[in-house]
Amino acid sequence: MSETFSIGTLLKNRTTLAIGLGVFLLTTSLVVASKRSHESAVAATRAASANHGPMLIAGPGRVEPYSEDIKIGSELSGRLKSVNVEEGDAIHRGQVLAELENADYRAQVESSRANVVAKQAVLRKVINGARRQERDEAWSSVNEAKAVMENAQSELHRRQELFSAGVVSREELDRYGREADVAKAKYEAAVQQHALVDDHAREEDRSLAEADLQLARAQMEEAQARYGKTFVRSPIDGSVLRKHHRSGESVSNSSTVPDPILTIGDRKTLRVRVDVDETDVSRVRVGQRAYVTADAFGKQKFWGQVVRVGQQLGPKNVRTDEPTEKVDTKILETLVELDPGSQLPDGLRVDAFIVPEGGEVAENR
Repeated sequence: MSETFSIGTLLKNRTTLAIGLGVFLLTTSLVVASKRSHESAVAATRAASANHGPMLIAGPGRVEPYSEDIKIGSELSGRLKSVNVEEGDAIHRGQVLAELENADYRAQVESSRANVVAKQAVLRKVINGARRQERDEAWSSVNEAKAVMENAQSELHRRQELFSAGVVSREELDRYGREADVAKAKYEAAVQQHALVDDHAREEDRSLAEADLQLARAQMEEAQARYGKTFVRSPIDGSVLRKHHRSGESVSNSSTVPDPILTIGDRKTLRVRVDVDETDVSRVRVGQRAYVTADAFGKQKFWGQVVRVGQQLGPKNVRTDEPTEKVDTKILETLVELDPGSQLPDGLRVDAFIVPEGGEVAENR
C-alpha cells in the first residue's frame, strides 16, 4: 500500500514539473518573438527613413481640419425642433444649424417687452404730469371753493351785525362761524390740489419710475438672451463633419457629459497632429518640410510644413494598434499644415515624416 502511494505521488510530481516547464518555454518564446517583432518594426522604420532621405523624423499622426474639430452643442437642455444641415454641407459663420423647441422662451420675450412698454408709459406720465383737462378741472375746483368761502364769510359778517343788534342768538352766530371756517379749509385744500396737479414731478418719483423701467429692460434682455440660446449657430465658416442628433431628439447641457449636436471644422486647409518621439524632439523646428502617407493612398505623399511645435512632453495621442507598441513613451505634439489641395478624410491615421534641417527629399507626389 505504501509503495503504491509513493509511485502515485512521484507520477503526480513529474506531471506538475512537465506542465511548469511547458509554460516557462511558451512564455520565453512569446517574449523572444515580441522582441524580434519590435526590432523588426524599428528596423523597418529606419529603412523607410533611409529610403526617403537622411534621417527623417518619423511618427504617427492624425488628420484634422484647420480649425480642429469643433463640437457644437446647446447651452440649454431641451428637444430639438430642427437640425438644418447634413454631413458634408458647407456652412458660414452665424448660420443657424439647429433650433430647440422654444415657444415658452418666445412667450417670455413678448411678456417682458410688454412690461417695458408699460413702464415707459408710467415714466412719461411722471415726467409730463397731469393733462391740461386735469389742470383745468383742478382750477375750477379752486374757483368754486373760493366762491363758497366768500359767501360763507359774507353771511358770517351779516350775522355778527345782527347779533350786535340783538336780533339773532349766539348759537346762530357760532353756526355761521363754523360754516365759514369749513369753507375756508375747502378752499385751501383745492388750492393745494391744483398746485400738486400743476407742479412738476418730484425727483424721487421720477427716479423710481426710471429704475422700474431699467429693471424691465434688463428682464427683457435676459429673456431675449435665453430665447437666442435656442438657436445653435456656427462660430466659423467651414463644413459639417458629423451629425450626432436629429430633429425630435433631446439634448442636454452638461459640463461632465458632453452632448454635441454636430461636429464642424474648416477643411480649406488640413493639418496633421504628429506624435514626435522624445528622442527626436531636439531636431524638430517650425518651418521644416514634412509629408504624410496613408495605407489607403498607397505610396502617395501629401506634403506640408511644420507650423507648431509643442512645449511640453506628454502621452501618445495616436495609437498604431501594434502589439509591440510602447504606450509609456513620451511624445512632443507637433502640428504639420498640409499644402493646399490635399484631400484626406478627417480623423485618418497617417505616418508622418519630417525632413530635418539640411536634409533634402524629392517631393514626388
